[in-house]
Amino acid sequence: MVFLPPPHLASASRPTYAEAYANILVAHRRSPLTSASSVIILVAPDVDALCAAKILADLLKQDDVMHRIIPVSGLADLERMKDELVTYAELHTLILLNMGAILDLSSENWFGEFSMKLTVHIIDSNRPQNLANLFAGGENGERFIVWDDGEAENMGEERKAWEALMYDPEPDSDEDSESDDEDDAPSGKRRSLGDGDRNQEKRRKLDDESTRLSREQRDTYHELIAKYYGSGSWYGQSASATMYILATVLERVDCDLLWLAILGLTFQYTTARISRDTYDKYHSIYYDEVFRLNPLPPDVTANTSDAITATSPDDLSVRVVEELRFMLFRHWTLYDSMYHSSYVAGKLGIWKERGRKRLTGLLAKMGFSIPQTQQPYAHMDLDLKHQLRAKLDSIAPEYGLVELTYPSFARCFGYRASPLGAADAVEAVSALLDVAGGVRMEVEVEGARHGGEWFGGGRLWEGGRNGEEKRIEVDGRQKDGDDDVDPDVDGEERKERTWWVKNFWAAYDALSDIVPLRDALSLAMSLHRAIIRQGTSIIDKQDIRTMRSHRVVVLSQGPDLALFAHPGVLARLGLWLVDTLRDRLPGTKIGGLQGRGKKSLPFVVACLNEKTQTYVVVGIMGALDFGDVRRNEFGLAFIEAKQRCNARSRHNTFDASVLEIEQEDLKLFLETLCEVGEGY
Repeated sequence: MVFLPPPHLASASRPTYAEAYANILVAHRRSPLTSASSVIILVAPDVDALCAAKILADLLKQDDVMHRIIPVSGLADLERMKDELVTYAELHTLILLNMGAILDLSSENWFGEFSMKLTVHIIDSNRPQNLANLFAGGENGERFIVWDDGEAENMGEERKAWEALMYDPEPDSDEDSESDDEDDAPSGKRRSLGDGDRNQEKRRKLDDESTRLSREQRDTYHELIAKYYGSGSWYGQSASATMYILATVLERVDCDLLWLAILGLTFQYTTARISRDTYDKYHSIYYDEVFRLNPLPPDVTANTSDAITATSPDDLSVRVVEELRFMLFRHWTLYDSMYHSSYVAGKLGIWKERGRKRLTGLLAKMGFSIPQTQQPYAHMDLDLKHQLRAKLDSIAPEYGLVELTYPSFARCFGYRASPLGAADAVEAVSALLDVAGGVRMEVEVEGARHGGEWFGGGRLWEGGRNGEEKRIEVDGRQKDGDDDVDPDVDGEERKERTWWVKNFWAAYDALSDIVPLRDALSLAMSLHRAIIRQGTSIIDKQDIRTMRSHRVVVLSQGPDLALFAHPGVLARLGLWLVDTLRDRLPGTKIGGLQGRGKKSLPFVVACLNEKTQTYVVVGIMGALDFGDVRRNEFGLAFIEAKQRCNARSRHNTFDASVLEIEQEDLKLFLETLCEVGEGY
């Protein structure tokens, strides 16, 4: 068995995370060629994977294990990295964070031909997982270890089907023809074989037939496995949660690691990867951890979302809060934070003048003057802050705003910075990952509003504090990012990869340094301004085309085109459209005319990349109910559509529902996708 159950399902015969980690340490200490290339961690470009890498790196550092962290942007990058890793003679442990679960890693196409001393650990929240990684045995299969969240324990039917099809050979037509020939042979020739030999052979054949699968059973197993792979993509336990569980078992948890695990969970929730029920399940676990690791002094009571203060200059505690669904409201103006909230936008319709008046009317009815709501939240009158929650609870339901809060966490940073909510930190890190470099972004300078904004008060984001790019020297990371580029790649792609790697390390460093994280909040604000600007333009101009089973938005011009050519930013725009139009558009049933499944809001958003003359296409499966999540079935639909129309395309990320396609092929691809829509 090559999947590790979580600790609560482990037994004496079933090793778990701690045993796998101990094996990594043993392999490292026994290796005669110990170097930073002995243990390599490949990390996907998302906040959850970053947090998991940070936790794992901290654990390895405590155990004096040298390692390298290498960012990998997608399947093509992983394939390039595989070709390089073959040359590493000292490599004995490879750890994949949020990548690789769907790939048959033991095959010759990936790591099957690597040295038998190499062990590959897969810590991936993406689902479905490749059944060969979970259930393959043998000396080669045992080298691939999936850190599971308990889901594989409930896959008995899939396991039985996979093992039956894998280890039971297909009926051999040659054997059937031989047996027919033998029956048709002359009786004298058959008799010459001898009665004993003939009876023995018949018994053997009868035994084989009794154990061999019937054709009907084989078809049933094929359908079961096809259903597992074809039910769409979804997400399991976050990679950062898996790493935090490991730290808990090793008895090394602290506030820093807890905060990273909370960020991973919050990222999954705010990007609609997990449902509210799943979020609440993990939130209750972290809730207990917060009070275990952060006992409040007797004179300090539990906080509400608007009354978090650091108790001392060195207070780095994590607090439990009820988070408002206002975007970055602790660091923005109250009006802007509500205006840029997708939940508020959907309920009030802020893309119309009437909706903006309703928002102003809501604030006026609460007793908040326009000057108060237009200044930074930190500078608002203290009594207004204390009244905010009560006012919202009493007045907001009149405007349909009934789910304005959700349970979350915030962290104090002493007197260095104001407390930071988990959702705010996720927004800042995501902004650094997507657009810290490579795109011209204008950010607002605090205090430049009311006159200054219109007279040069903004400034261009320059990639770091004081406009300086920090040289990164730890673990050879700068080399991994800049020099590790395939010479066959053209200049534009090399430049894009270099920017992406710099963004990765900027986000990675910000997880443990409040100064760049705080500076990135202004970048996140600019990003959301662009999303609202583009989203309202799409709705105003009625650029949403309704197809048979989904809706399509194509961006081919505009001032922010270069920004939305990034898949992460384009996916955010798609999520904003889903949240905003959830109550205003009828849902469609997945499966077209057959009406299988539940109604949902499938969106396909495409944006032109003018540099490469290609379109980035993102498929989003929105749920009709707020807080619910649907499995994303666009991945398989995209693959089938591009195969039908022979569109020139490539998958540059680990998300199958993100595709890059040639500009000339987009129209044909979208038409074919409508036909494929009958089946997804």
